[in-house]
Amino acid sequence: MSDFRLKVFYSVAKNLSFTKASQELFVSQPAITKHIRELESLYGVRLFDRQGNKISLTGAGELLLEHCERILAEYRKLEYDMHLLQQEYAGQLRLGASTTIAQYVLPPVLARFTEKFPKMDLTLMDSNSRNIERALQEHTIDLGMVEGVFRLPDLKYEPFLCDELVPVVCAESSLAVHDELSMEEFYRVPLVLRERGSGTLDAIEMALAEHNLKLSAMNVRLHLGSTESIKSFLKYSNAMGIVSIQAIEEELKEGIFKVVDVDGLQVKRHFCFVKPQGQEDSAATHFMHFLRNYLKFESKNSCVIGSL
Repeated sequence: MSDFRLKVFYSVAKNLSFTKASQELFVSQPAITKHIRELESLYGVRLFDRQGNKISLTGAGELLLEHCERILAEYRKLEYDMHLLQQEYAGQLRLGASTTIAQYVLPPVLARFTEKFPKMDLTLMDSNSRNIERALQEHTIDLGMVEGVFRLPDLKYEPFLCDELVPVVCAESSLAVHDELSMEEFYRVPLVLRERGSGTLDAIEMALAEHNLKLSAMNVRLHLGSTESIKSFLKYSNAMGIVSIQAIEEELKEGIFKVVDVDGLQVKRHFCFVKPQGQEDSAATHFMHFLRNYLKFESKNSCVIGSL
């Protein structure tokens, strides 16, 4: 049974769509259907139940998917390790990163990594922390990077970078006259924050809890799905955002935004690698080592965590 036939089944099973699998694998839909029929003929079972335009996995399909995930992971490891015998880094690595990391930490790292290892087939999923953790559990990515509120016991978290979330306002805002607010003043300030499921919002809630404050009691105007959307909103608003210092370095230099401290409030966290417990992936380990090295030697103001 060919590697590609397994890839076809895996794509259909994960997307529950022949059309999406066709688009994902860049082959025709009739070819996708043919590969699935050949698998069903080989094992003498139906792999999918079809009801109108919807499909679902049968019990046999669920079993094949379970084995398929392990087999394809071994194929990726085999390809990587065999090339490594020739001192060559090649193979597939599927990364996932929470939005802040994907937008503000990874771009220069990925650019350097792909220049140095052009035979590595690298993909990046950009979503909030909970979706990245879910993708790991579903085996759709090999390595995640999230904003470190540790949650799931079946996943292993390794901090690699310190981060600080800071209260920020537009320099044109009426709030910009302040250098610092008391906790009582902060309690009344209109806030624009990240969405539920983001590591950023989790970290803010934990910091507020240390002051016996609940997010539900704060003056939250709205939640937005990315730091960039918060930054854009703040330019036209008298509200305050709480965002990663990594996300506003340029705007602070240019005088577009101003950090307004809140007395007693510190929101610090770690960016973490996350992977399944007990599972080692050679390509993922290589990328982790590369990223730590890059941050150590290129980032002047960052606290890099972990051995090199």
